[in-house]
Amino acid sequence: MTTPGMVRLRQLRRAKDLMDRDWSQPLDVDAVAAHAGYSPYHFVRAFKSAYGESPGQYLSRRRIERAEELLRTAGLSVTEICHLVGFHSLGSFSCTFKRRTGLTPGEYRKRHLHRGAALIPGCFALLWNGGFPARAPAGAPAAQERNSGEAHGPAPAYGEDRSVTDSDARGGRTP
Repeated sequence: MTTPGMVRLRQLRRAKDLMDRDWSQPLDVDAVAAHAGYSPYHFVRAFKSAYGESPGQYLSRRRIERAEELLRTAGLSVTEICHLVGFHSLGSFSCTFKRRTGLTPGEYRKRHLHRGAALIPGCFALLWNGGFPARAPAGAPAAQERNSGEAHGPAPAYGEDRSVTDSDARGGRTP
């Protein structure tokens, strides 16, 4: 027997799985909500009610967790890690990282550097995380992007930014 609550949680789980799978890609609230079958505003309320944090806070937390791992294990600069985990601004990445961990990314790396194995060379980490664009052989069509395309919705109007932002991560709403 399927109850309405189970259906609701299944829909929200689909959105959460999408964010877990494509955390390094630009994700907007409209597309993630549509993937779950919700309107954007109802989705944000339902997600926060079910998981205790907004979709933006969840995505930001997942990105910072991944950044922590890369800072401990990869020989990449903080800027390269910032972009690999889906942040577009080094400043917002550093502020969000410090708010969540209590340390700047550089301080975190210094404190945790000796706790793991040797650092993975940056070129391997970039390759593993999709940091290098795929090259097509001469005359062949360009390679398809990593994203499956499931989360793509209509493009925002000029000047409109509908991405899950740090303001959403702090509890604000995206218009």
